[in-house]
Amino acid sequence: MGLTKTEMFTEQQNKISLFAKVFGHPARVSILQHLFKIDSCVCGDLVNEIGLAQPTISQHLKELKNLGLIKGNIEGTSVCYCIHKENWTEMKTLMLAFLNQDLSKDQNCC
Repeated sequence: MGLTKTEMFTEQQNKISLFAKVFGHPARVSILQHLFKIDSCVCGDLVNEIGLAQPTISQHLKELKNLGLIKGNIEGTSVCYCIHKENWTEMKTLMLAFLNQDLSKDQNCC
C-alpha cells in the first residue's frame, strides 16, 4: 500500500499545515481572540459572544482542542476552555520560523 499524503512530508510541514488550517476559519480565530481577551477560562458564554449555534461552537472548540491550542476542564455540568499556553508558545515558534523566511535581495526572477 502507498504512502498517505501526510507521510510524504516532514513532521514540521504537517504541523504548519494543521495550524494554518485551524486559523482558516473565522469562528476559530474569534474563539481564540475571545479567550485571549478575557485572559481566563470561559465556561459556556461563547454562543453569545461568537454568535453561532452551540453545536457549531462545539465543533470548532473540538478542533482547537484536538490541535492542542486550547484545553478544557469539566466543572460541574459544563466544560471550561482556556488557551494552552505551552502549546500556543510552541505553535508561535514554529509558525514564526516559517513566516520569517525571506528571499535574498538579489533574487530577480519571474
